[in-house]
Amino acid sequence: MKIESNYPFSPKQYERELAALIEELLAAEQLDRKKYESIIRRHPKDGRGLFSKSEVIRGFRQLNADLGWGLDESAFLERLRMKPIRTQSGVAPVTVLTKPYPCPGRCIFCPSDVRMPKSYLSSEPGAQRAAQHLFDPYSQTFSRLRTYYNIGHQVDKVELIILGGTWSYYPEAYQLWFVKRCLDALNDFSQTTADEIRQPHESAFDFRRIEDQVDGRHLDRSYNQIVEGYAESVVEKAESASWDEVEKAQSRNENAVARCVGLVVETRPDHLSADELVRMRRLGTTKVQIGYQSLSDRVLRLNHRGHDVAATRRAMFLLRGAGFKIHAHWMPNLYGSSPELDLEDFERVFSDPDFRPDELKIYPCSLIESAELMAYYESGRWQPYSQAELHGVVQGCMRRTPEYCRLTRVIRDIPGTDIVAGSRVTNFRQVAEDRLKRDGIELRDIRSREIRSVQVDPSELSLEVVEYETSVGSETFLQFVTAKRLIAGFLRLSLPSEPVAIPEIQDSAMIREVHVYGLLASIGQKERLRSQHLGLGRRLVEEARRRAESQGYADLAVISSIGTRNYYRSLGFADGELYQHLALGDRDPSP
Repeated sequence: MKIESNYPFSPKQYERELAALIEELLAAEQLDRKKYESIIRRHPKDGRGLFSKSEVIRGFRQLNADLGWGLDESAFLERLRMKPIRTQSGVAPVTVLTKPYPCPGRCIFCPSDVRMPKSYLSSEPGAQRAAQHLFDPYSQTFSRLRTYYNIGHQVDKVELIILGGTWSYYPEAYQLWFVKRCLDALNDFSQTTADEIRQPHESAFDFRRIEDQVDGRHLDRSYNQIVEGYAESVVEKAESASWDEVEKAQSRNENAVARCVGLVVETRPDHLSADELVRMRRLGTTKVQIGYQSLSDRVLRLNHRGHDVAATRRAMFLLRGAGFKIHAHWMPNLYGSSPELDLEDFERVFSDPDFRPDELKIYPCSLIESAELMAYYESGRWQPYSQAELHGVVQGCMRRTPEYCRLTRVIRDIPGTDIVAGSRVTNFRQVAEDRLKRDGIELRDIRSREIRSVQVDPSELSLEVVEYETSVGSETFLQFVTAKRLIAGFLRLSLPSEPVAIPEIQDSAMIREVHVYGLLASIGQKERLRSQHLGLGRRLVEEARRRAESQGYADLAVISSIGTRNYYRSLGFADGELYQHLALGDRDPSP
């Protein structure tokens, strides 16, 4: 791994300007974006350009030490964040992409950009970052951490999101290497290394050099046929690792500056098995993104999806039984559907106990030139919904999403220049939310109720319980909410009544997720009124323990992440092979 020269900005060179600027920022009352920008303009860099936020923060860090200000860095960063949406949910998301690789599916709606893993486009911001780093996992991860750090965000709690085609279809050696290198970047990151630029490994292939393209109207050559010729680099010796190497990186990450508190992969329903569940857990996976796309066999068949609804049912049973958090993808406006059929299909997502995901992305079908759907569009067999029809479907879905589910997206963020036909509205969700609010409809899903940076008085929180049935057994959703029903923290407890695929948890109740909201703060940092520092997590775990014990379970398991193992050990959980366990009746997890 090559390390280039440090970030080419020297605060000492601009000490006078930065000192004046920072002192004014510190003195400002109720600093908002408008006031911040006004102060920045009053203290130009070189009398011409403006200091970026990362330069202001870098200047504070160095001058605070050099000039002996003795000021609290966390308080200064708090002022500059103003609206830190990405980390308000309590965890810093770091998204990385795997290399382009042949896909087991033949979906007619799927983009086929051969410079990207299947279904991704080279013009998408996250995909551009991945390509810039040649899809090297270490370089991608380290760069994202550096970006967060430079703009003042804490990075001690990271959700590592691995996207790119069907994870389960990649060779195991590549999977091990990819996860290990991501963890290596988390383990190497610190304040002293934050300015270093880590380059991709020397044998990494630059997929941006591929000139071949897929034309969805003719398909003379498919995505797989083109990519196969380049994908050999995926199994190179330089891109493989052993289980022993992965486990050592995991052990090191348990006490690293940047801990992996969640690991996400995405796959297809027809590529899950008991063996795959075990492999995912050994890697540290805690959440799986899975493409339903539709719950109609007819629509799946017409779109050449390659599996039926029964495969999705089976995948959900396997995932939920193994304790994974489940993030589903669902697509309206597919070939063969209609607005009316889509709303009926969406009803099944939550009315049928076999589905009921924890999180959901709604991806209305958009036409991309490299998708086979182009031929259907040009022959008149498929048309995108009108804006009115699309809003009707999406708003209908939003109002039907229950409070135990987080609706993460309602439209895919595809650049308008790539869309041949379909909605190009960039603020589609905001428009839909405003219309629903105007009609007096209050959304119930988790994302709509997250407390984010609101300060919390613990006496104002109440514990509410939502219970529902699944294909595995009973599910209990515990949530701490305010009087206005803002959610400060929640826990998902599975109480299985059916045999599950992994022997270790055959007779266990399962904590599938614990999440406490509030502006992301350092582990151990004391801020009494932040929801993350009110002991809500411990209280939720204690309530889960009590409920599991009352139902006759002798063991409470948790699908802990690498970076939360120590936390659960502090609550009395013991390490198992793939999970951590609390023997019920032995002790109380509260300290």
